Amino acid sequence: MADFLMPALGADMETGTVVQWLVEPGARVKPGDVVAVVETHKGAIDVECFLDGVIGDLVPVGERLPVGAVLARVMETGGKPAVSVKASKSAVSAVAQPASPPLGREAAAPRTGQSTPVNPRRKVSPAARQRALQIGLDPDALSGTGVDGAVVLGDVERAGRRTRSVAAPAAAASAAHRGSFDPVQMRQAIASAMARSKREIPHYYLSSTVDFDAAQAWLQAWNRDRDPVHRLLPAVLLLKATALALREVPQFNGFCEGGVFRPGVGIHVGWATALRGGGLVAPAIHGADGRSPAELMEAMRDLVQRARAGGLRSSELTDPTVTVTSLGDRGAESVLGVIYPPQVAIIGFGRVVERPWVVDGQIVARRLVNLSLAADHRTSDGHLGGQLLAAIQQHLQSPETL
Repeated sequence: MADFLMPALGADMETGTVVQWLVEPGARVKPGDVVAVVETHKGAIDVECFLDGVIGDLVPVGERLPVGAVLARVMETGGKPAVSVKASKSAVSAVAQPASPPLGREAAAPRTGQSTPVNPRRKVSPAARQRALQIGLDPDALSGTGVDGAVVLGDVERAGRRTRSVAAPAAAASAAHRGSFDPVQMRQAIASAMARSKREIPHYYLSSTVDFDAAQAWLQAWNRDRDPVHRLLPAVLLLKATALALREVPQFNGFCEGGVFRPGVGIHVGWATALRGGGLVAPAIHGADGRSPAELMEAMRDLVQRARAGGLRSSELTDPTVTVTSLGDRGAESVLGVIYPPQVAIIGFGRVVERPWVVDGQIVARRLVNLSLAADHRTSDGHLGGQLLAAIQQHLQSPETL
């Protein structure tokens, strides 16, 4: 048996509340299955399970738990321990030990020199025990009305009805939570994470101005004969150029853990997305370096829509290996970001502007974009950072290779 834990959906998350279970006790789960909806300061998040087996012992809906607390237990069919196929960088999977504490609560440690009393097994009728296991109840924890306090079938049914009456409003409320968040709580969480970042991470900053004319001309040619829904935005080229540059300079694609750099497995770009009401999230676009511009455009549209309407997956919040922020055509001309721990870099793009520029000794009008890098001095230095900016610039000026 293995524990399915409350994941850390970002460095700024401390607790989460289970607002809906999407599986029943006894259901078979496999890696990547969405099994629960957890409410955080970022809204309601679809939480994926990375264990393979049969799920049971679910914590009650409405339970608020810290990161790393047990949400459920998973047993592989045949009684073998469930195997985790993915170790999250934010929450470590733990195999359940004998006499583990009740789900969602800490077990009180016995005092030194005292023996731990063993609770006698409650009398439960076979029919009651079978029914309790079917609906996810612990029959030994129920009050019995049978002979000598034995738990009978009626006791289980009454307990089941009480559980459903509590769970139903919470499940209905989960739909209302989709797309909503507490802006005050989110701002506090963002402030806490960014204050920690500035306190613990020795930032250094670099910036460069990039000639965007070739990229703009390529975009215009691509979009000319396409419907608006299939057209590309400049942000797609910024994202793809960054992903390809990170492939060439991978020292900025990963995490700093214990003062040591750990490379990311894949280039999963966290795309900073502003939420209506003032919030901010940066969910991952997985494998960004291997996607075409059209595929990236589709992924970005989907990600932004789900981020604002509710429906992000836990992997999209735990997997980013680097963050990219683009201010768009209505933003400022430049941005200097703050690194989101445990990542080691954030790359920023200002809005594209038209300015005088010297080309072959002549002053001409050019579309320009400011490119910036905030990086962790524990894992890299300015020389390496300059190589990353140069690689991004080279890709943007050769858009046909994207």
